[in-house]
Amino acid sequence: MDVLSVSSLKGGVGKTTVALGLASAALAREQRTLVVDIDPQTDVTTGLAVAPGKALNIADVLRNPSPDVVRHAIVSSAWTEHRQTAVDVLVGSPRAIEFDVPAPRPRDIWRLDEALSLLEDAYDVVIIDCPPSLNALTRNAWLASDRVLLVTEPSLFAVSAIGRALKAIDELSVDQQVPIKPLGVLINRFRKQSIEHEFRIAELEQLYPRQILDVRLPERASLQQAQGSAQPVHSWPSESGKKMAAQFDQLLDEFEHAVKNDPSGHEHRKTIKGAKKSK
Repeated sequence: MDVLSVSSLKGGVGKTTVALGLASAALAREQRTLVVDIDPQTDVTTGLAVAPGKALNIADVLRNPSPDVVRHAIVSSAWTEHRQTAVDVLVGSPRAIEFDVPAPRPRDIWRLDEALSLLEDAYDVVIIDCPPSLNALTRNAWLASDRVLLVTEPSLFAVSAIGRALKAIDELSVDQQVPIKPLGVLINRFRKQSIEHEFRIAELEQLYPRQILDVRLPERASLQQAQGSAQPVHSWPSESGKKMAAQFDQLLDEFEHAVKNDPSGHEHRKTIKGAKKSK
């Protein structure tokens, strides 16, 4: 089971849209997929047309990551209907904000990893939609992941947020003595005709030359239309939708290639966590 966090320390850059696009790509490959909504805004839960109902949710899991609680916090998404392959959702909740403290206890930032370790044989891919902040929820997601995808748009404040995120990943790695590994920086919502966007992209390439991914997602109405209809972009009947789907395929390829060529991160992290718990 490969786990990817989709993260940004600035809101409004299309982080949830990217998470949904990746889930669509995984579904198109018939991979068993779990989307974890750890953002208190619960946008990815809404985007997958999940009505929480009486189900437990991420707040319950973070309080008690036991097998029974985790099982009852996962529901099927609307995408699964009429398909053999599942896209399930670990349901989000505004109550998750209660756990998003700036200085959590060491054990509390491992709770999501504890929960996902119970699902190792149930899914091929796990995609975590993170909140746009650097508190306990984001740290839970990063520590539970094989890679962290940082999403930005070509604007001044979003560019500065990338620097903060990369520094925070390094600091958390040192603090927890585990290898938290960025997949890279994804530039989202760029416009070719925008001088400002071209300038910011050049700035990102200069500041983080080894972190910028080749995939760049342009602004496309088809993507918003598909997600507004609670459909995977790979099913959207337009030429523009097909082009966007191909880019999410390429992005998922990047993730799978990274994990395949260096699969040690998650196993090493589990080993260290187990050692800490035994002390």
